[in-house]
Amino acid sequence: MALVANPSKAACREAVRLTSRLIQATGREVWMDEPTASLACRPAHVAPHVVDLADRTDLLMVFGGDGTMLRVAREAAGSATPMLGINAGGLGFLTAVPLSQLQRALSEIWAGRYSIERRHLMSASGRARGRRIRQTALNDFVIGRGSHSRMVELEVSVDGEVLTRYRCDGVIVSSPTGSTAYSLAAGGAVVCPSARVFALTPICPHTLSNRSVIIGADSRIQVRAISSRIETILTADGQVQIALAPEDSIVVQRSRQAVCLLHLAGSSFFATLRQKLGWSGSHIL
Repeated sequence: MALVANPSKAACREAVRLTSRLIQATGREVWMDEPTASLACRPAHVAPHVVDLADRTDLLMVFGGDGTMLRVAREAAGSATPMLGINAGGLGFLTAVPLSQLQRALSEIWAGRYSIERRHLMSASGRARGRRIRQTALNDFVIGRGSHSRMVELEVSVDGEVLTRYRCDGVIVSSPTGSTAYSLAAGGAVVCPSARVFALTPICPHTLSNRSVIIGADSRIQVRAISSRIETILTADGQVQIALAPEDSIVVQRSRQAVCLLHLAGSSFFATLRQKLGWSGSHIL
């Protein structure tokens, strides 16, 4: 089993140490990436990169918040090794297990009481200031303004047909997984993870009739930067930023790569919604 932690979160240190002890007590091997090994100061096999851990182990346990899960998902993209998120962050839709339930989660895994769900990533490709780029994301791509407070102008096409031109702070193209992240905060719909769709959500559009649009996952979404005076930025999962020039065009589509998420028995997407968002019925067992 492999442990990957966010070293900037103090709670991760003791959680990784405890998990390492529990795993080793059963005679199983523990692997860590280099930052996690330095954080925990525990004996373990060390691999330089997350993709190496995925190749050598049967489970990636990720300690942190959803941002840590997104980073690990991109680095392990295409691997069949499942990931389980241990929440040492805030809201945490992807980090399903709170630290308080860590020991129970391990017992459930060793007893085989879990399921594995495969979720496709998204890809973005095109030209950015004269160079070819390709990025992957699990949650979303955002094309929007940089540090300036002025709106940008973006032309969005779907499968070669112009949808509209937005004057806005930006446009979010999100996967079902990302529908509960930035897209939700911008007024987009919550989308069940099994749905084969993208959500296209404008951020603070100048035209009040602009609303989030649901598009089939087999579509090619093209976003062209039109603004000549305002810096436009492409962001992947809120973590990777690439500056765009006027007339640069980015194509977003479903990636062939996927990640596998481990879910403990009895967990569900709708139960997570009720709990995390405080909806009526959130205390239903």
